[in-house]
Amino acid sequence: MAISDWPSAERPREKLLERGAQSLSDAELLAIFLRTGVPGTTAVDLARRMLAEFGSLRALLDAPVTRLQKLPGMGTARIALLQAALELGRRWLAEEMEREATLTRPEDAGRFLMARLRAYPHEVFGCLFLDNKHRVLGFEELFRGTIDGAAVHPREVVRRCLEHNAAAIILAHNHPSGVAEPSESDRSITRRLVDALALVDVRVLDHLVIGDGGWDSLAERGWV
Repeated sequence: MAISDWPSAERPREKLLERGAQSLSDAELLAIFLRTGVPGTTAVDLARRMLAEFGSLRALLDAPVTRLQKLPGMGTARIALLQAALELGRRWLAEEMEREATLTRPEDAGRFLMARLRAYPHEVFGCLFLDNKHRVLGFEELFRGTIDGAAVHPREVVRRCLEHNAAAIILAHNHPSGVAEPSESDRSITRRLVDALALVDVRVLDHLVIGDGGWDSLAERGWV
């Protein structure tokens, strides 16, 4: 039976408009982006198969384009829609943090940094630049490396802080292994950056290590 033959209250699009997006299952939300299924399969059933294939919505959205292209019914237009939806969510989180919020705890920045860095298959080192009231001035991904690590250059971090006119900074990088436990090299680069930024009166508030299911705060461990 086609979705158009379903009762109105059960169709994903109508259900979203009547009850809100939070009332939809992952498969129903995904079906709205797919719009149509494939012969003999509705968009909702196709979405369920995709979720079963990857194990979760997050795993599906984090998957590389080359793997998505192998799924039935997933052409470039649909893949582009999903990628755009994911980026909209990231940018919404970024705007939510800008100027209005004063960051005082790791949790204030952790959600945003998780969304930005968690899915990378290689290490990415980024900086969250703050003013003297700890409001967000901007975020930049500064260094990328292999799965074994990223080369972090204190001179470049100092330069970007000065260009943002930042008074404070939160450092962050991901561990592609999914384990957020800080390494000795993480502690070492943190000490180097704290010393370098102190010369230009920029305070390092924290260094968050992003894992698969959460993050670890070097400040909470007393290492910043």
